[in-house]
Order: sequence, then C-alpha cells, then structure tokens
Amino acid sequence: MRYLLDTNICIHLMDAHPPHLIQRFSETSMGELGMSVVTYAELRHGIERYPALDSDRFAAEHSLRRLLTRVPAMPFDSVAAESYGVLAAAVRDRRRDALDRMIAAHAVSLDATLITNNETDFKDYPGLKVENWVNEPA
Repeated sequence: MRYLLDTNICIHLMDAHPPHLIQRFSETSMGELGMSVVTYAELRHGIERYPALDSDRFAAEHSLRRLLTRVPAMPFDSVAAESYGVLAAAVRDRRRDALDRMIAAHAVSLDATLITNNETDFKDYPGLKVENWVNEPA
C-alpha cells in the first residue's frame, strides 16, 4: 500500500465527489489505497449519528460501502501500536486528537503516505509523509 486516507478525505470524497480527486483515485492502482480501521470507525460513528430511517443515513451507508470496495480498512496491529507510542511521545501537544495520532502512526507503520486535507493536524510527526490531494488537482 502506498497511500492511507485520512477521515476528512473520505468524507470529502463521499460528500462532494470532486472530479479531480476521483480522477486521482482512478489513476491509482488497486491495492495502493487504504484507510485505517480508525478512519473506518470515525466514518461509522458519523453514520450512526443519523436517525435509523433517515435518507441521509442510507446515502452515507451506500457511499461508505462503495468506498470500501476500492479503499479497504486496514487493521491496526501491534506495529501500528508501537508507532503510536513513538509519535505520541515525540509530539506531546495535548490539543491534538488521539484518533489523528493513531491514523498518523498507522500510516508510518505501513510506510504509507497519508492523504489529508488537514495537513496542520499531522505536522511534525517523525517519519510521516503527508500529501493533500484536495488543493492540488492531479
């Protein structure tokens, strides 16, 4: 895997369907894109906030299922947990979200580039490679 998608990129893709981002994904080979299971958990949380019979919930479920066919959720394993310990110790800013730290650690453990539209949230993590595909059309 070359790229791990941050939660905000997944939401942006599912909500806005931006043509340049879709094009960038289509130019990426199968197996090069993934999401952390932490991202999957955040996306599930967003869906669960909708009432059970809400049409927006059904649309979000459908979008997530479609995304998962191209971008699998990768398990957070012991190597990712070790990376989390290193990153959390290196960047002790308590204002940073623990889930973002886990996603960053997961990307580092997979030697994957993190694709995000919130580059500042991932600033200064040692060994983390970050790209923003939203502001830089392919």
